[in-house]
Amino acid sequence: MTPSARRAFGERFWAEGVYTFGLVSAGWFALATVGAMVLYPGGSVTDKASIGYVFTRNFFSDLGMVTAHNGVGNVASMALFFTALLLVGLGLVAFFVAYPRLFAVDARARGWVRVGSLFGALAGVGFIGVACTPADLMLGAHITFVKFAFRCFPLAALCCAVAIFRAEGYPRAYGWVFVAFGVGLVAYLLLLEFGPAVTTDAGLAIQVGGQKLVVYGSIASVMLQAVGARQEARRRRRRGPDGQEGPSGRWRAHPDHGPGVPRVPASA
Repeated sequence: MTPSARRAFGERFWAEGVYTFGLVSAGWFALATVGAMVLYPGGSVTDKASIGYVFTRNFFSDLGMVTAHNGVGNVASMALFFTALLLVGLGLVAFFVAYPRLFAVDARARGWVRVGSLFGALAGVGFIGVACTPADLMLGAHITFVKFAFRCFPLAALCCAVAIFRAEGYPRAYGWVFVAFGVGLVAYLLLLEFGPAVTTDAGLAIQVGGQKLVVYGSIASVMLQAVGARQEARRRRRRGPDGQEGPSGRWRAHPDHGPGVPRVPASA
């Protein structure tokens, strides 16, 4: 691949492809975790002899253990869970690196989206850390990464919501999606910190149920935001910041903002 071809590929990726990557990684997480649940040998925190994965009694982290709670090797389930969480973490980092570029020319939103995207990228790093620390081998580090990710994520969601509400032309519906997502994450943080202990069957069911709701809600939110960002990127690719399309619908990147941001006509 020639240098110019690499630059063109990089520009296309950071302009639109990054959001497709986020969409695919979130979709893969949903599919891979279902597959990992099917392959999980059995056992839970309160019942080592249970058979298979019990949706209301097993945490997601159980899927990533080297050895299941019942003492059986868990390599197949662990491999699926690892790839699922690694990809979704990378997808989040990439998404939030690119996302501020959609607001690059909007001074009222720019600061908010930069702060939100910083926390969003850190949340992605946290999820990568969760993937790399099996709960049965590195429980302390695993829990630290979980709490770190879920503390960064609501800050990302709420800051990005403010950015959307302050921006010109970005669909407000996506701001409300961020608000709902952020509120759900805060509720889950409160459950983690002050909810019932997992040592009882009832407490385990509440904690597991809360985790399932927030994780799959997070995946749905990420997919919606990826679709919305991709649509917005395509709209802005067709139209320059002044609302006029460049020659043959092509725009060159603004020299101050790098690839994939709102562009100015090549004649400017």
